[in-house]
Amino acid sequence: MGTRSTIAIRNTDGTFEAIYCHWDGYLSHNGRILEENYTTEEKVRELIALGDISSLREEIGTKHPFDTYKIPQHVSAAWSRWCTAYGRDRGETGVAPKTFVSFQHLQNNFSQEFTYVFDVVTGEWSVSYNDRAEQWPLAAALELDLVV
Repeated sequence: MGTRSTIAIRNTDGTFEAIYCHWDGYLSHNGRILEENYTTEEKVRELIALGDISSLREEIGTKHPFDTYKIPQHVSAAWSRWCTAYGRDRGETGVAPKTFVSFQHLQNNFSQEFTYVFDVVTGEWSVSYNDRAEQWPLAAALELDLVV
């Protein structure tokens, strides 16, 4: 069973662009990867442009087999650092990023356990859990090993 998460960017006009991530949405995995590897607006927008993803990794990567058992052993180490996207890597449709007018609408859309939001004004990530309205700074949540 996956720990579902939403990864979003809050635009200057207050809207959110978001994607769904199926696996490993908890703080110590997706939270840490986002905080350590997706630190600029440009990088976050590149991630969001992938559309919905199966798994978040340290690098965007390029098109590769969706099913890991099909990845040749001699290249699997490199590919294990790449995000796996439903559209790019499996050819699915209907997985494009979605736009929301408010944080509440964002939270009510994906049935996720964790919501990660990158704010373009502050350049920082926040995290919320389930349908709670509270958002915590992601860096602080990671430092405290917070179970939100």
